[in-house]
Amino acid sequence: MRNEIRRRHYSRNTEKTYVYWVKQYIYFHDKQHPKDLNNSHIEQFLTNLATTKNVAGTTQAQALNSVVFLYRHVLKQDVGDLDYLRNVRRFKNIPTVLSKDEVIRLFQHLNGTTKIMAGLLYGAGLRVNECVTLRVQDIDVSLRTITIRNAKGQKARVILIPQRLLKALERQLLKRKQLHVEDIHKGWGYVDLPNALNRKYKNAATSFQWQYLFPSSTARKDIKSGATKRWHCSTSTLQKAVRKAVLIIELNKRVTCHTLRHSFATHLLEAGTDIRTIQELMGHKDVRTTMIYTHVLRKDMRSVTSPLDQL
Repeated sequence: MRNEIRRRHYSRNTEKTYVYWVKQYIYFHDKQHPKDLNNSHIEQFLTNLATTKNVAGTTQAQALNSVVFLYRHVLKQDVGDLDYLRNVRRFKNIPTVLSKDEVIRLFQHLNGTTKIMAGLLYGAGLRVNECVTLRVQDIDVSLRTITIRNAKGQKARVILIPQRLLKALERQLLKRKQLHVEDIHKGWGYVDLPNALNRKYKNAATSFQWQYLFPSSTARKDIKSGATKRWHCSTSTLQKAVRKAVLIIELNKRVTCHTLRHSFATHLLEAGTDIRTIQELMGHKDVRTTMIYTHVLRKDMRSVTSPLDQL
């Protein structure tokens, strides 16, 4: 199954999700082989998730997509029309958004690399995984652009670097170059390459342009190749830093790294940016996904006076 997922160039997160839910499906049916099961077994599994596990509609949809992928693309087995199982009522949560003042206070308690990464989330609308997997070649300081290649749904896009982050990114590139030189001297300097590029370009794995912009603090040996590689930093590095800053400033909101991305879109909308431009910057496939931010910010509602205030 993993080979089929990788052949289609799905993200690693998608691979982990699909494999997890297929395992859960098999365990639920006492480790019977999926080819011996049918639609009714799929329905039983999903019903159990909803009634016993009490999972959200989106989680149930993830599980269904995983199992359907197994049957259609791995086992080559027709499961028929399962649209009736997709009609799960999903509750659309309105995203949590920070005010500009809250953003300023939050950034006062971030520093170093995590501050730059948080700046990219709020200043350019990156997803946290897109941010940590940026490579040196994705940053063009002269043109003030960032190319997002490792995007959700394989939808690459180009965005502008916020003016305030230019100097910080230049310094980060210099630091990264120095670290790479040190790694090379140690006999390391290798990096994980996408889509088997290491077979096509023999020296690409040690070239500076392919190195991760935000590297892990330690290098480790790759079991398959035997080379000592430096991966990108973990998403948890930024998540922990943001969580710590939120606790310090005592925000009474559920704030995550993704909240900065939500705030980016909402503040652009507030400044009068059209919805289609925001869709492109966010990398949304469907404009309806972007439209959720119109519910967060209702300019016309702010001018409404409550009857209570008129007493």
